[in-house]
Amino acid sequence: MMKSYLGEAFELAFQAHAGQVDKAGQPYVLHLVRVATALSDRDERVVALLHDVLEDTEVSAEDLALRFPPDICAAVEAITKRPHEAYEGYLARVAANPISLAVKLADMADNADPARLAALDPDDRARLREKYATARTLLIQLAEAPHAAS
Repeated sequence: MMKSYLGEAFELAFQAHAGQVDKAGQPYVLHLVRVATALSDRDERVVALLHDVLEDTEVSAEDLALRFPPDICAAVEAITKRPHEAYEGYLARVAANPISLAVKLADMADNADPARLAALDPDDRARLREKYATARTLLIQLAEAPHAAS
């Protein structure tokens, strides 16, 4: 039987994101859990829990490689925005990995959830709604492009 990495991913995410809060002041780990529970595939759920760990914590790609299989690590690295990276290039990389694509779409859906946005001021709410709608459209276009399957 193949090992399930879900518990290990939750433990690492919970520890790595300890003390972090989202824009509405809620514990950040709640966002990770919502994104994971929106997905049905086991590997997608693992990546959902880890999707911000390289970007927003002290965890390194090497740390992940010691705990998770290569396909999980590759998806987490694909969904991690790099410093000074153009957003479209980032989304193209996300779109090229089926696991990171599914996780990013679930991440955007959670970030754009009206219940989450309601806690923000109207200007931030409108700006973020537009940002996520535009990014989602671009991500889907990139995923459907012939070169994305390579």
